[in-house]
Amino acid sequence: MALAYQHSGNSLPGVLFLPGFHSTMAGTKAEALANLCETRGIQYTRFDYTGHGGSPGDFEHGTITRWRDDAIDILDSICNGPQVLVGSSMGGWIAALVALARPDRMHGLIGIAAAPDFIDELLTPSLSEHQKLVLKSGQAIDLPNRYDDGEPHRIRQALLDSGALCRVLNTSQPITCPVRLLHGTGDRDVPWTLSARLLVSIQSLDAQLILVKDADHRFSSRVELELIKRCVLDMVKV
Repeated sequence: MALAYQHSGNSLPGVLFLPGFHSTMAGTKAEALANLCETRGIQYTRFDYTGHGGSPGDFEHGTITRWRDDAIDILDSICNGPQVLVGSSMGGWIAALVALARPDRMHGLIGIAAAPDFIDELLTPSLSEHQKLVLKSGQAIDLPNRYDDGEPHRIRQALLDSGALCRVLNTSQPITCPVRLLHGTGDRDVPWTLSARLLVSIQSLDAQLILVKDADHRFSSRVELELIKRCVLDMVKV
């Protein structure tokens, strides 16, 4: 399946941006990094997962494993050389999964309001018993959406099942590249404690959790975008 993507430059290392749940490569953070990389001559790649943005497929049939494989496909077929993965929200979880699958391609990993294991940690506990029964019966349910166009997120049981297969928080993970995890204390969607637990679970000794007081889940104010850019530039050493 052909995914929508944008790629420019050949410098090493490159930067690969991974969007969040129901987000696209046209978001504020992705655009800010595109401008930074163009200005500094840094290889930059961004894409839309299956069922997101310009990529084909139905979102409601999406799974963590499918979206992980999308990211791996882009890394393998589009990106050149070692990469700094920059993952926003769910993209932070996907980035960790990619780092586990392709350790030899990892130059660094930056999580922005990362949401590792959010299916089991946040989504499933929020569902009513009725919603769980509907999913198990093979039907879809709609989740409220406070962002973008406000269109509800339609999901199926396969998403929950895949999340359970991709957990990274409860066991030690052989991610050894440099890691920077940025999170806001005002994040009402994904608590910063998930980033803290990811910090503990990875084996890298060059890993930091950077908390920004009162920053929300969007993490896209001018100050927050500048912090993201500094972390990227520090990792690519430009």
